Amino acid sequence: MLRNQHADLGTPSRGCECGHGGRNGHGVGKPAREVTLSIDGKEITVPDGTSVLRAAALAGVGVPKLCATDTLEPFGSCRLCLVEIEGKRGFPASCTTLVEPGMKVKTFSERLASLRRGVMELYISDHPLDCLTCPADGDCELQDMAGDVGLREVRYGYAGKNHLQAAKEVSNPYFTFDPAKCIVCSRCVRACDEIQGTFALTVEGRGFDSLIQPGPTKEFLSSECVSCGACVLACPTSALMEKAVIDLGLPSESTDTTCAYCGVGCSFHAETKGATVVRMTPNRESLSNHGHSCVKGRFAWSYATSRDRVTKPMLRKNIEEPWKEVSWQEAIQYVASEFLRIREKHGRYSIGAVSSSRCTNEEDYIVQKLVRAVFRNNNIDTCARVCHSPTGYGLKKAFGESAGTNPFDSVDQANLIFVVGANPTDGHPVFGSRMKQRLRAGAKLIVADPRRIDLVRNPHIQADLYLPLRPGTNVALLNALAHVILEEKLENREYIEARCDLSAYEKWRAFVLRPENSPEAMAPVTGVPAETIRAAARLYATTKPAAIYYGLGVTEHSQGSTGVMCLANLGMLTGNVGVEGGGVNPLRGQNNVQGSCDMGSFPHELPGYRHISDQTARRSFEQAWKVEIDPEPGFRITNMLSAATIGEFKGLYMHGEDLVQSDPDASHVIEGLRNMELVVLHDIFLNESSQYAHVFLPGCSFLEKDGTFTNAERRIQLVRQVMPPLCGKQEWEVMQEIAQAMGYPMHYHHASEIMDEVARLTPTFSGVSFKKLAQLGSIQWPCNDRVPEGTPVLHQEQFVRGKGFFALTGYVATQERVSERFPLLLTTGRILFHYNVGTQTRRTANSTWSKEDLLEIHPSDAEERGIRDGDKTELRSRKGSAVMHCVVTERVAPGTVYATFHFPENRTNVLTTENSDWATNCPEYKVTAVQVSRVFEPVRGEERENGKAAKRREIVPAAGE
Repeated sequence: MLRNQHADLGTPSRGCECGHGGRNGHGVGKPAREVTLSIDGKEITVPDGTSVLRAAALAGVGVPKLCATDTLEPFGSCRLCLVEIEGKRGFPASCTTLVEPGMKVKTFSERLASLRRGVMELYISDHPLDCLTCPADGDCELQDMAGDVGLREVRYGYAGKNHLQAAKEVSNPYFTFDPAKCIVCSRCVRACDEIQGTFALTVEGRGFDSLIQPGPTKEFLSSECVSCGACVLACPTSALMEKAVIDLGLPSESTDTTCAYCGVGCSFHAETKGATVVRMTPNRESLSNHGHSCVKGRFAWSYATSRDRVTKPMLRKNIEEPWKEVSWQEAIQYVASEFLRIREKHGRYSIGAVSSSRCTNEEDYIVQKLVRAVFRNNNIDTCARVCHSPTGYGLKKAFGESAGTNPFDSVDQANLIFVVGANPTDGHPVFGSRMKQRLRAGAKLIVADPRRIDLVRNPHIQADLYLPLRPGTNVALLNALAHVILEEKLENREYIEARCDLSAYEKWRAFVLRPENSPEAMAPVTGVPAETIRAAARLYATTKPAAIYYGLGVTEHSQGSTGVMCLANLGMLTGNVGVEGGGVNPLRGQNNVQGSCDMGSFPHELPGYRHISDQTARRSFEQAWKVEIDPEPGFRITNMLSAATIGEFKGLYMHGEDLVQSDPDASHVIEGLRNMELVVLHDIFLNESSQYAHVFLPGCSFLEKDGTFTNAERRIQLVRQVMPPLCGKQEWEVMQEIAQAMGYPMHYHHASEIMDEVARLTPTFSGVSFKKLAQLGSIQWPCNDRVPEGTPVLHQEQFVRGKGFFALTGYVATQERVSERFPLLLTTGRILFHYNVGTQTRRTANSTWSKEDLLEIHPSDAEERGIRDGDKTELRSRKGSAVMHCVVTERVAPGTVYATFHFPENRTNVLTTENSDWATNCPEYKVTAVQVSRVFEPVRGEERENGKAAKRREIVPAAGE
């Protein structure tokens, strides 16, 4: 498979009707007319505004080219795509020449052939002739074009001035840059500008002295480059080349699959040699990423074959003992017998499971089925509990559906983007790049966040309004925005009367218009000036369409569900729900947060968000599973752990989760796990929670499994097995064998059969199958007989619940308050190069950029404490302490500090409290009162704890090995 698959101009890039190949397009909607012209005697009709180069491609005529691709704006620098046009002087570049009615184009003649060979001679005269040993041999556009123009000899020798001795730049851990092989076509520069929006590359010098440079440092690692790989993919030679390809050679096979990092759900071609993955290249046909990628999905997949992978089951009767490797049969029998023993001794409510938002829909479905049909209770919860459970509650309450409203592509129609509590360029970088494209095209931007994220201001984008609210005051701010819209009569009354519950609306309206919700009253609470709040309200209400994008900065609060309902209220108030370019859109943190919730991983809901008390829904599963299902909701994660501390919960199956590092109040989590008689961890690595587990079942990376993920826009996509499971079994097969060993007949032969069962039992997914996904590429649910190919925009004609519901959203201050002892507020988040608790990215070269968690502190707070940039600091909260180096920066406001949580040794979650969302128990990660002080010596006890952890991780090989 050619790495430069995007060089074909036969199809338009997304959003572009003009035919220029521009990613952003030159117009809106379809052109007004069509143009008929002749190319090499063939008559063809194309849209007005199409380039001659693309028109030729549509006519089946190939024109040589090097600088042109259909993902970038036309450039016209390589001079290979020259054509003759009757009545026009000279030889215009076909990529920058637009079609005209009656135009007669000739793409080949002796004169054109001579000109093209001359151009190629000049390129080759300053290019190493080492094709047979070049890593791009057979996958090089320069090589292809030399053959295409019939170049057989080069008249110019190497005696003159050239770039052949230029030093290779190898600082980036994933790719190299060889200036000697660069033809200065500028495709890499344009990809960085137009697709990624980072502008890290530039062309320095003119004429022969032109050189591609990665910023003023002249090396990629220290430049602004974010290693998304767009430049590497765009390069037509081996000037930019993946190090894996240099080491392993070009791949020979390709399998389409879906990234296992964030909720964007990028599709990739996993390119292999045998069972070895050589590279991951983004899929141009994917509607989630359109051929773009970020550093994690593009390059950080080597964790799948890390030496840390545990590939054999392990067992121990006591958590103080070392691990002992055992056979699959022994491990499964032990797990089954222990769950049966505990259920018999302590009752069926004493055991449960936690499913993963990083695993497939099919695996999550089987975990909840294991709990309901085999454990015989509803003690099933998912890690979505600690991130986006308020999204499910809040959006369902307002709209009737627990999911975001619009596809990612919808942002191209947004004229205003309101980002609340999210950092798209770090947390969802591919969508962040898409958003930046729209902002550069003229969309307005409002950002509400305690931390000055990159979108607020950078060299190429600046927010129209930045609302630097205090942590924990989202609801106060959002109510004040609604107050202004109503007070100044900027609401969409026609939409409200047609689409919403008027009784609920009038009650909410009266509530919001109270003086205590005014910007003037809320300014002291939020820290945002009243006039700034008013300006933001006016801008949001008067710019159509307006899209809301929010993240964990909204949901991970004690009023997380209230905050989501506030956003839903704003969307309905202004008529921005159910329209292209609008909506209320959660940026889901993990690759399958949406899917794990869809599959019934909550203790109160069956698959498809049907309440467990719904007798009709419950009966359909009972008939299919041939077992009675408990009608009462089960334990949430917090309930399981609390019950364990008092001896009432005894056994836990933990699938793909690390509760110790990812859940709040780590000390409480540890206490709960310690009190259990059986903790089963099903994962690919030993993690912090494995210290308290009795059984370790090895799992599969996304490269080793078949199934589906559902991204943040409800898009279901196939995950295809690229290499055999290193542990020998798919994860759903292990769960099935546990069920069978516990006496329940569960029989599937492939993951597709699990999805078939989901479709039979869940109306929302009744039209979904692996076969249809393979045909369509992806499906956005709901997908059924009424919408057989899915639903991109929800609530277009009416809300799922009928009439939109305006919920009362009174502001209640968090219980976590600053004090003389703890005067600062800690909020947490992610950085670009690491993901969640770092289990995957820490085992890749991404650690080149970041080797530890860092604390950001404002200069005034640092000065007050005698702290300098780079100092080691101790954070102490009411729950515990953590140690990390600091960065003194004005990205955070005085009184607020910010930290990541990617490294277990920094123990960020030890600090967090037990406070949680009132409706869903989603932890309040974003507001923790702390004190920060400079550290001169290691904190006492660290060495002792590290020694204990090392012993609990010790592995005793199986007998005979």
